[in-house]
Amino acid sequence: MLRLLQQSPLSARIGIGIVLLNILVALFAPLIAPYGETSVVGEVWEMFSDTSYLGTDHIGRDLFTRMVYGARNTIALAFITTMISFLFGSLLGFLAAVKGRWVDQLLSRAVDIIMAFPTLIFALMVLSILGSSIPVLVCTIALLDSTRVYRLARAVAMDIEVMEYVEAARLRGERTWWIMRQEILPNAMPPLVAEFGLRFCFIFLFIASLSFLGLGIQPPLADWGGMVRENAGAITFGIYTPLIPAAAIALLTVGVNLVVDWFLHLSSGLHD
Repeated sequence: MLRLLQQSPLSARIGIGIVLLNILVALFAPLIAPYGETSVVGEVWEMFSDTSYLGTDHIGRDLFTRMVYGARNTIALAFITTMISFLFGSLLGFLAAVKGRWVDQLLSRAVDIIMAFPTLIFALMVLSILGSSIPVLVCTIALLDSTRVYRLARAVAMDIEVMEYVEAARLRGERTWWIMRQEILPNAMPPLVAEFGLRFCFIFLFIASLSFLGLGIQPPLADWGGMVRENAGAITFGIYTPLIPAAAIALLTVGVNLVVDWFLHLSSGLHD
């Protein structure tokens, strides 16, 4: 791993640095933040000072503290949702490829039906009916995103499923679960890991978009998308406050994509 990092391009090192910084901030948010997540410490939209490094928000809470807790809430929620969507989508995709016939048709048609609905409209409809609680938000986004993971996992698994070593495993009498776990999964890992990074970016941006629309992570919990919406009125007065969480969203997205690009280059076997 150290040798790979030493040989990595500058763009990959920058991306890894951005991702690690955000992870550390998310993990140690209570130790880094100078105030409580919901504490009011000053006037509305104060400029930066010794007591408020990034100023205050629309009700006088410390913006630096809100950014730190927003990293923990947004990143943790996006990561958990991505994990659920990959576990669910990959399992069903491998199962459809190995079983084939009516299992493949049933699962594929169900996925096609879900994908026929525009993602944002489907999410807004579900969240409007069931509410914007964290479990509903996670399950809704994971269900929508698992359809994309299913299509990729099924396509990769169908290419692997026709290999001779899979046929040999069948002739030995190995069960479906063993073939999926021992033969298909290890060979499907490179594209799935790369897709994991891309899906994380999509879910991260999707959660921020829902929070901006008022249906994502609900106040008083800090969330970068919600912070942009809450402080959008500051732009009218020439105050930069809403640009800070927007820049944090863009920076993390760029960082993850830089790491994913490097991993795709490694897994492709190409040389500079």
